[in-house]
Amino acid sequence: MFWSEFYKMIYCVEDDAGIRDMMIYALNVAGFEAHGFENGKLFFDEIKKKIPRLIMLDIMLPDEDGLTILKKLRSNPSTSSVPVIMATAKGTEYDKVIGLDLGADDYLAKPFGMMEMISRVKAVLRRTEPKNTSQLLKLGNIEVDVEKHSVTVEGAEIQLTLKEYELLYLFMKNPDSVSISQIFVRDVWLPPSSFCHGFQILDLLSRQLPGLSPFQVSQLQTALLPAL
Repeated sequence: MFWSEFYKMIYCVEDDAGIRDMMIYALNVAGFEAHGFENGKLFFDEIKKKIPRLIMLDIMLPDEDGLTILKKLRSNPSTSSVPVIMATAKGTEYDKVIGLDLGADDYLAKPFGMMEMISRVKAVLRRTEPKNTSQLLKLGNIEVDVEKHSVTVEGAEIQLTLKEYELLYLFMKNPDSVSISQIFVRDVWLPPSSFCHGFQILDLLSRQLPGLSPFQVSQLQTALLPAL
């Protein structure tokens, strides 16, 4: 399963409305999207429509407990690899072992702090981030492999400096932007005194990347000039 670098949806299955609301609020503040569910039925109804990046799952739930839900998740090919952090007031070693043996990725014993929860969520996401997928950006006959930080033109790899690569990456991530100078300043960190160096980068890119049309080169220049 592949997740976009921008996809940060987290589902919180927790029957206590107060705790659930705090979890969702803390996740939102930390930059994640979060949806809450008070029971397994509502949760499974939603997961049929959209699979989240991670699931926070309470063990003690009405009707269907968290361990039963976890078994169903791990037995379903579409959700078997979704990370799950168990959360429960039952803090015994037995409950932790059962949950982890069933495929939970981490465990939080109540009461837990929101900062600890966010730290564990980020740690699990780092551990479970797919490593065998490459994100390719394509523009004409130019390809940028974000995973490998490589650039090819008509299948032949070319060598770019860090600044050249960052500028090309930014442009290919924003091909429809008329002016991306603010993003350029923030993400490429070209200092205001680099006027000549900036044009050298632009000129070199134009010569090394024959797949860029004159209009696209002009777009690069439009993006670069306000940042100098």
